[in-house]
Amino acid sequence: MSRPRVFFYVQHLLGIGHTVRAAALTRAMRRTGLAVDYVSGGFDAMDQDLDGARIVRLPPVRSRDATFKVYLGEDGAPIDDDWRARRRDALLAAYRESAADIVLIETFPFGRWPFRFELLPLLEAARGEARIVCSLRDVLVPKRKPSRLDAIVELIGEYFDAVLVHGDADFIRLDATFPRAPAIADRLVYTGYVADDEGQAAARRTPTAEVLVSAGGGGTGGALMRTALAARPLSSLKHSPWRFLVGPNLPADDRAALQATDGVTVETVRSDFRTLLANAAVSISQAGYNTVMDVLVTRARSVMVPFSSHGQTEQAMRARLMAERGWIHMVEEADLTPRRLAAEIDRAAAGGRPEAAPLDLNGAHRSAAVLAEMAAARKAS
Repeated sequence: MSRPRVFFYVQHLLGIGHTVRAAALTRAMRRTGLAVDYVSGGFDAMDQDLDGARIVRLPPVRSRDATFKVYLGEDGAPIDDDWRARRRDALLAAYRESAADIVLIETFPFGRWPFRFELLPLLEAARGEARIVCSLRDVLVPKRKPSRLDAIVELIGEYFDAVLVHGDADFIRLDATFPRAPAIADRLVYTGYVADDEGQAAARRTPTAEVLVSAGGGGTGGALMRTALAARPLSSLKHSPWRFLVGPNLPADDRAALQATDGVTVETVRSDFRTLLANAAVSISQAGYNTVMDVLVTRARSVMVPFSSHGQTEQAMRARLMAERGWIHMVEEADLTPRRLAAEIDRAAAGGRPEAAPLDLNGAHRSAAVLAEMAAARKAS
């Protein structure tokens, strides 16, 4: 009998956080014995280790900016109905070829609504043929329209067998950002946080007293990078080495503003990020899902400036909860100045390493186990 197969739809639009989490889930599924078709709908700015999963590349699309109002195709032009038809047909053809036991969809229907043109046909095609599951992060951007909340609940009830919430219910429940969660409680599975799958602790070396500045993929990190550089001479760590990790999506103007000088290193993001965190005197970053997990695993002294522009509330909510518990230091994006950031860096540097956060960080393994059980039940039936 062939191995159970998962058809995993992943669509990132601006940052790289979704793909990092999706890659960790894919590796965990592979180790659990599942075959995986990893269906990528975005521009692959960074290669992710997918442990031999079959990669299906759809015509790529990205958001023009953080407003998520205009979407650009591979030619740099806004997508149109012809492009949508081509994408839909490519997705459905890939699904038919897959003969998957499980269709795993990242975020939808809690987000990715502009992609209903292809996801609703995929759900119709998979209905009755495969188990359908949503992969969802811990914190959502709240929906303002009650009609949208009702539509999400309706879609979950009609098509989805489960919603894997990649968070810890003792830290934050889905109800906090999706008030209709009780209506789909029978579908919700809290998996724990997907804190990658290479063990729960990074190797520790002799501290280097290095200040580490990062912003994930960099698409929204320009202001943080420039402010951190301006904060250096104002900080008590001004004589320490500072390392700026530049993501692939950092705008060209912001990249040009980061000049390597004595004591300042500027380089592209690195695969040994956790080791750098474990060794850093202080980490300065935004508060995306994956960066937060890396900081918690390494117990790094951290100052987080959550991305909060254009109505984005996800990072700020997560960071505030962590700051309240003493796991991180935080500066609101609206309050970000070189002097304010330098003061918080000094506070973080003066304190000890935070205690290990009492969070469930086994989300990758548990998600894979749940999917493997569902796939086995589907094959048996």
